[in-house]
Amino acid sequence: MTGAGATARTHPRDPRGPGVATHCPYCALQCAMTLTPGGPEGVLAVTPREFPVNRGGLCQKGWTSATLLSAPDRLTAPLLRDRATGETREVSWDEALDHIATRLLHLRVEHGPDAVAVFGSGALTNEKAYILGKFARLALGTSQIDYNGRFCMSSAAAAGNRAFGLDRGLPFPVTDLSGAETILLAGANPAETMPPLMGHLAPAGRRPRLIVVDPRRTPTAEAALRGGGAHLQPAPGTDLALALGLLHLLVTEGHTRTPRREGYRSTRTSGWAQARRAAAQWWPERTESVTGVSVADLRQAATALGTARRAYVLTGRGTEQHSKGTDTVSAWINLALALGLPGTEGSGYGCLTGQGNGQGGREMGQKADQLPGYSSLTDPVARERVARVWGITPEELPGPGRAATELLDALGTQDGPAAMLVVGANPAVSAPRSHHVAERLRALRFLVVADFVPSETALLADVVLPVAQWAEEDGTMTNLEGRVLRRRAAQAPPPGVRTDLDVLRGLAVRLGRRAEEFPSDADTVLAELRPATAGGAADYSGLDPVRLAAGEPLHWPLPAHRPAGTPRLFLDRFAHPDGRARFHSADHRDAAELPDEHYPLYATTGRVLQHYQSGAQTRRVPELVAAEPEPYVEVHPDTARRAGVSDGAPARVVSRRGTVRARVREVASMRLDTVFLPFHFPGEGAANALTNPALDPVSRMPEFKVCAVRLESA
Repeated sequence: MTGAGATARTHPRDPRGPGVATHCPYCALQCAMTLTPGGPEGVLAVTPREFPVNRGGLCQKGWTSATLLSAPDRLTAPLLRDRATGETREVSWDEALDHIATRLLHLRVEHGPDAVAVFGSGALTNEKAYILGKFARLALGTSQIDYNGRFCMSSAAAAGNRAFGLDRGLPFPVTDLSGAETILLAGANPAETMPPLMGHLAPAGRRPRLIVVDPRRTPTAEAALRGGGAHLQPAPGTDLALALGLLHLLVTEGHTRTPRREGYRSTRTSGWAQARRAAAQWWPERTESVTGVSVADLRQAATALGTARRAYVLTGRGTEQHSKGTDTVSAWINLALALGLPGTEGSGYGCLTGQGNGQGGREMGQKADQLPGYSSLTDPVARERVARVWGITPEELPGPGRAATELLDALGTQDGPAAMLVVGANPAVSAPRSHHVAERLRALRFLVVADFVPSETALLADVVLPVAQWAEEDGTMTNLEGRVLRRRAAQAPPPGVRTDLDVLRGLAVRLGRRAEEFPSDADTVLAELRPATAGGAADYSGLDPVRLAAGEPLHWPLPAHRPAGTPRLFLDRFAHPDGRARFHSADHRDAAELPDEHYPLYATTGRVLQHYQSGAQTRRVPELVAAEPEPYVEVHPDTARRAGVSDGAPARVVSRRGTVRARVREVASMRLDTVFLPFHFPGEGAANALTNPALDPVSRMPEFKVCAVRLESA
């Protein structure tokens, strides 16, 4: 790698060649790849590797992923900011860590342990997520820790836990999808966000009938229509009504009254009568009036689902990122349960996890209410287990803290944290009402950011710590199907760069903990997290590192007495004590904010093919920037004319919380009442400056996917 100064290291090799076998740094598919020295300009060469989820393919982000390792603005030395002048200077690691520890200890003495907060990431390895949670609760003694996965999977997780007693994104292998007759995909656009998945959703020669629910005609919706499927295009924020309307049709048209489905519900579920009553109010004409989806399209979708012998219902962020996201996901789960899909081989319900370690990241204890093993922080048994592994008493463990949106909103306030450590996240762009979040970050008395590039959040920090990237460190990840994977380093970090585990160990020692409590070796951490998760919902205690390194398919739960793992959950029973799945009934309610005369349009946000999350990584890859260089807003041509804007012209999108400048793209398939913005861009193009921080009462998910805006010429 150019400028890396890397020394040779020995790692397991791809048996087909000299490269290092590892996995992509981006989405939760975790596509397999091989990294080989000697690429153009010294960058590692990326070669796709045969693996069940990607089957030898990569998307454009995966192909270009090694380019980021040599980003021109790569951080290689700790930076210390002078608050008086705003200037930063390079300092030694000892000076940086000593300064951080001194400030944190002072604030903790002055204001108590909750004066210091920690913000983690669904991109961290399992080992780093585990140690980050341990660092917060043991080295800092704070309850104020959460992570950006709260913005990603929390509604589906809450709905899955209350329906099944367990949350794993896909409770079956991805490869099972290829055998389906019908797949309903609500609020996901994998043709852009995880393209290799489309090979399972639309396999060559045998295409499942794909029903896509999305306010936009996305590339995924286009693929469904080309394959003889359907696109249901509801108004933003009306998915719950749509799910209720489809369930109504399944009942009234007799699809739920087959002997097999009736037997399934009577022996394997509870709460069906209440769910059926809730759906009875959503006759097709009422559903059409609320959602905008025609009665004919509703009937077509219900028939396709109801007559399929093998079917799946899948959800994504579009149906989750709402102030009623948990209830909406529950409504889609009700649809699946009514048809007897979950826990039936060849059928099921699943959620498409977003971030690279979105699954493992929410299992290892970096959530405000959670301990390792996907255990509740208030569970006495879990507290006893983790305390025993950590060598402390259960009473020393803090209780639950604030969830992400509330935590960020409290920063720098009288009762909120005065300092924060951010690891692997960029909330100044990714959080709702992002400009407000940036103000809260500036209001802190002390901000520390660990990152490998100067992200928008790092630019606000008092201390920036340069850390290793994905191809420079070892660890494990858990992909969207609950499969634990080995990530291997292909080269050493640049001189002056440390791993996150090294950083947390150095800080913990300076905060008074013993060095051996915070291992800096990933395999040593893995050996510790195994007993720490034993007995939890996400039990990794039987994880065999030798078999893991060999690439065996190891899906959690992996208890010590069943180390082969569980690729398919719920085939015999669900995880509730009585073994039954639960219907959860909820009626439709409006979004927290609806269009009015001042803000007459819905705005919704999402991802595009070339960029990922806040864009801090992909905006540094020239090929990806060339393909999508700037913010844009998709608008129906008639809507554009009414607003006085035209295709290619700059425009302002204005909500009650902020304004975004973006270039207009006229798209004839857009709803007349809706505009779309990608959320990967900072500054004046930051789509999350518009979004509503209204929270789901269960998951604490903010309402990213719908807010009221107006469009005007810039």
